[in-house]
This record gives sequence, structure tokens and C-alpha cells, in this order.
Amino acid sequence: MDAPKGKYAWTATVGAKGQIVIPREARKLFDIQPGDTLILLGDETHGIAIPPKATFSAYFHHIFGGAET
Repeated sequence: MDAPKGKYAWTATVGAKGQIVIPREARKLFDIQPGDTLILLGDETHGIAIPPKATFSAYFHHIFGGAET
């Protein structure tokens, strides 16, 4: 089955120290460079998300709610 345009899935293995390697294709697609800091968002029901750094603010406000006015 082909993935819908713009949708991707990769796998990563957790090493003995709890580290994962982000697949090269994902690093290239999201311009993840050595030394970059990534944000991991966790939800006990839905799991873990690692949003692209350019869209983190939008994800944060969507998940945790923006400032109420």
C-alpha cells in the first residue's frame, strides 16, 4: 500500500542507553542536524510525538491550549 502524499512512517530501535537513531530520510526531510534539540510530546493515551521544530509552537498550542483571552 502506498502512503498518502506527505505522510511517512519509520521505525527506530531503542538502544541499551535509551537512545534512538532518527532515520536519515526523516532527518533530511525535517532538516534535523547534529546538535539540534528536539521536543518530545507525550500523551499516555496517544503516545509520543516528535514534531518538526518549525511547527512546534502550533502543536504546543493545539495540544496544551493557547492563552485564553
